[in-house]
Amino acid sequence: MNTVEHTVKSYDSELTQLDNAIARMGGLSESLLGRASEALVKRDTALAADVIHDDLKVDELEMEINSEVTRILALRQPVADDLRAVIAALKTSSDLERIGDLSKNIAKRTITLSNTTPIGAVHTIARMASLVQSMIHNVLDAYLERDERKAIDIRQQDEVVDQLHTSLFRELLTYMMEDPRNITPCTHLLFIAKNVERAGDHATNIAENVHFLVTGKHPKDERPKDDDTSFEGLEE
Repeated sequence: MNTVEHTVKSYDSELTQLDNAIARMGGLSESLLGRASEALVKRDTALAADVIHDDLKVDELEMEINSEVTRILALRQPVADDLRAVIAALKTSSDLERIGDLSKNIAKRTITLSNTTPIGAVHTIARMASLVQSMIHNVLDAYLERDERKAIDIRQQDEVVDQLHTSLFRELLTYMMEDPRNITPCTHLLFIAKNVERAGDHATNIAENVHFLVTGKHPKDERPKDDDTSFEGLEE
């Protein structure tokens, strides 16, 4: 919450409403990823269809936040902490919208996969998604609490997601080399795993937004990464 009390009380209310909108949008994005993962594991096409439909709500919230940010910038001309809060809200809503889109993409491929042979690697993807869900949940807490230390911890967790993604990539390549019939379902799973990994990147973006929001600076150290899939080949 904003710690500076303004002479115009409605200004405080506007900034609080902005935080509340981010909280609602974040909760919905987190839920979409969890439900998309559940649909994948259970091969539940109805649940996947619900995820695709509910992504529209995330888009609507982003437009609402963008509109409010534009209005605050025009009417309040915020500076210092207030300006950072408004900019962070704008950037965070964009990251949350992308998490919603990635969850929708997972749901679309889940519907396609329902007609293919089940692959056990979906459970590894579910573990990845659960970790990213936790990152999203905790980074939203860090955002609302203006907790820089918690944000730094979340930033470090992205490395674990990358490690899981690299391991899963190798596992799926093995399945494809063992049996050509696995190529189609494994290709879809590769894209799904990448969507989950990208959702983790967006949670990390939000952690960096929190760092900027609290300190007025971007993190100096390079973001931890441990994803080797760009260098992997099909050779044994």
